[in-house]
This record gives sequence, structure tokens and C-alpha cells, in this order.
Amino acid sequence: MEIILLLFIFTLAAFLGFELISKVPSQLHTPLMSGSNAISGITIVGAMISTAGTEGSMTATVIGLCALVLAAINVVGGYMVTDRMLAMFKKKGDK
Repeated sequence: MEIILLLFIFTLAAFLGFELISKVPSQLHTPLMSGSNAISGITIVGAMISTAGTEGSMTATVIGLCALVLAAINVVGGYMVTDRMLAMFKKKGDK
């Protein structure tokens, strides 16, 4: 029964996240990306803590490691996108 509740929460969060992000105007993407990177940084810390706290449970360790890798990819990709978007506002002569 617990797995059904967890799958329901995951599905609801995925649907809600998609709906919210698709409604954001393009002018707000850079500030929201910075906020998203901060949240993903917190996710990395939480994934490290949960992975370290699961002694003996291989499934929990693998899920925690997957969360850690995906959050790290999100942080790096978010900063790359933010950097490219901010570079569009620089003058041609500025470095």
C-alpha cells in the first residue's frame, strides 16, 4: 500500500512540475533556473545523507545514488543554460 502512495505522489509531482514549467514566460527562465539550481543543491545534500544512512539496503543505496547523479546533472546543466542566457545580454566586445 505504501508503494502505491509513493507512486501517486511521484506522478502528481511530475505532472504538476510539467504544468508549472510549461506556463513560465521566457523572460523568467534565467531567475527560475538559478532558484532551481539552489533546490537541486539541497537535493544533492539530501541524497548523500540518505545514501549514507542506508546501511545494508542495496535498493535504497542505488536509488540514492541515482538521485545524486540526476541532481548533479541538473545543477551543472542549469548553470550552463544560465550562463548561455546571460551571455546573450553581453555586448560583443565584452569578455
